[in-house]
Amino acid sequence: LLEEQFRNLYEAASAKEGVTGEILLQLLESRLDNTVFRMGFAKTRRQARQLVSHKHIVVNGGVLNIPSYLVKPNDVISLRPKSRNLEVVDDALDGSSRNKYKWVETDVKSRTGKMLYVPTMEEIPENINVQLIVELYSK
Repeated sequence: LLEEQFRNLYEAASAKEGVTGEILLQLLESRLDNTVFRMGFAKTRRQARQLVSHKHIVVNGGVLNIPSYLVKPNDVISLRPKSRNLEVVDDALDGSSRNKYKWVETDVKSRTGKMLYVPTMEEIPENINVQLIVELYSK
């Protein structure tokens, strides 16, 4: 994530009503590349970003190659038919702890998944001190 993209996300979070730090984490968690990673289609976020950028991902029936797209609850995310047997995806699904996250569900057989809801700050496994981020960007 580039600095400018991060700042834009921070500004979007601060414009919404609620706790800025929590909203920022929810926006980061809702990015398409991160959601693909959480579903287990990729081993790393970088690999997930490449899957999205190279048009292997379909959202609600349409090919989408924008990693920063914000996934909404009940959006159906799948691999394109010609991409379903990619070795990197097979490797990721074999090694992933699928359905580890309550807010996403993955169907390995059909290579589809969906975001069930936007996670709360407590559910997000990364240990991030959002207060420091908010203090830095609020200047």
